[in-house]
Amino acid sequence: MLRKGFSSKTLKENKWDALVVGGGHNGLTAAAYLARGGLSVAVLERRHIIGGAAVTEEIIQGFKFSRCSYLQSLLRPSVIRELELRRHGLKFLKPKANSFTPCLDGRYLLLGPDSEANYSEILKFSKKDADAYVRYENQLLKYCNFMDFFLDSPPPETFPNFSSFNGRLRNKLEKSAFWATCLRHALSMGQNDMVEFMELLVSPVSKVMNTWFESDVLKATLASDATIGSMVSIHTAGSGYVLLHDVMGETDGERNLWSHVEGGMGSVSVAISKAAREAGVHIATNAEVSELMIEGSGIVNGVLLADGTRIQSSVVLSNATPYKTFVELTPQGILPDEFLHAIKQSDYSSGVTKINVAVDELPQFPCCTLGHPTVGPHHMATIRIGVESMEEIESACRDAWNGLPSRRPIMEMTIPSSMDKTISPPGKHVISLFTQYTPYQPSDGSWEDPAYRESYMKRCFTLIDEYAPGFSSSVVGYDMLTPPDLEREIGLTGGNISHGAMGLDSLFLMRPVKGWSGYRTPVRGLYLCGSGSHPGGGVTGAPGRHAANVVLGDVKRNAL
Repeated sequence: MLRKGFSSKTLKENKWDALVVGGGHNGLTAAAYLARGGLSVAVLERRHIIGGAAVTEEIIQGFKFSRCSYLQSLLRPSVIRELELRRHGLKFLKPKANSFTPCLDGRYLLLGPDSEANYSEILKFSKKDADAYVRYENQLLKYCNFMDFFLDSPPPETFPNFSSFNGRLRNKLEKSAFWATCLRHALSMGQNDMVEFMELLVSPVSKVMNTWFESDVLKATLASDATIGSMVSIHTAGSGYVLLHDVMGETDGERNLWSHVEGGMGSVSVAISKAAREAGVHIATNAEVSELMIEGSGIVNGVLLADGTRIQSSVVLSNATPYKTFVELTPQGILPDEFLHAIKQSDYSSGVTKINVAVDELPQFPCCTLGHPTVGPHHMATIRIGVESMEEIESACRDAWNGLPSRRPIMEMTIPSSMDKTISPPGKHVISLFTQYTPYQPSDGSWEDPAYRESYMKRCFTLIDEYAPGFSSSVVGYDMLTPPDLEREIGLTGGNISHGAMGLDSLFLMRPVKGWSGYRTPVRGLYLCGSGSHPGGGVTGAPGRHAANVVLGDVKRNAL
């Protein structure tokens, strides 16, 4: 079954060693590793363009939008190194500042990699907080080595279907090695730090912030990371984990540094696709999979495309969400009832509406004139709109819990064109707005109603005008993706950017569901390789890498 130098023909003329459903970054990553491991691989992408949620599209002429994901920090260094993504054109653009929170009273909070500058910035609001912030960052950095191990390791799942004694023994040894390494990390941190770490994981982010700080603007700035892409409140237990998940990223070894990608986030997917094609992967677009072909004995043998084409393979990896994979693509009567029930009960709710905006001039914030009238460090940062207090975040969330789009949405604004000159015409800019909270089915209207959609867009633009006067009048055009749009266009069930909630009950050995965290599924030969598997959401490449390694191990064992 392992074949080097395979010359791919048309899809239906071959029985492939492996098929990957979905050309998102994780699917492409899995395909690249599988092909490098000697398998003939085809990737089947429903849309006209690869990348999934990590995609760049020119929706408005001359303006290239990162339509969904918009910043890079979590892409695993192992994936960058092993797939030689820099050689394939991947280029990170490091901002001079990380976070900019403008305030309506004329002040602002600008945070970046310079600890002395951060101290001075926070001192404007609280000396106590300025002193505490260094300790806070150092405390989180202590957990990074453990988190790296967690992200870079597959879960130690028990797999009962190994038929051979050697297979069962190998599974036990792999699990033992994992837990032994966990123990070493715990011992290296010490009991006090380990207790602090566990408290961070299970606590509401509001409790974490109140423990460390007193100034509302700093607390809100940091806490907003914990609610990203979800419908959770700052008072939701376990939201501290998402905070840690977001602050532990890195760019070129620098922690907590979120960078832009030259050419937009689609450049990540393009670089991975180049590595995959170089290894011999066949990538097909406009190739929508309508059903998995599964034998009566519960063994996958290929896929059926929407145009009726049958493509054979004894290994299929799904980069689609768990719900899409098991409820919509798997024929009825195949999966165990308990497993299917668990998949259907998973939380796919999302509070995100992504708005990509083309503007004819750079937004200016009267509270901060650094670099005026040209690009300043605050333009390169993540700009937090409507996030001056914890109550603002909570109020926006309460609106959505009551079925209404937030009356004053909280927004992460980024201006990638402040650093990347390849994505907009000279003098003009691309703006990314990651807005919350917007329920999937609002109680006061419908996202299918153009007037309703426009009212939310105007609500967001008007709020930005409060901080950057004239923003609305600078808009050339925009592209708006509500939760139903994200589901329909990108394939994200419920509009959830992480293929499912990132709560503690949906992570690690419980992702996607308890008992099936190891990328294998109840259907023999069918694997998950997307963000619905460990370690979850974000542009990491980790699920794809782990799933490919599991497949290669299974193929090797079956070939013996």
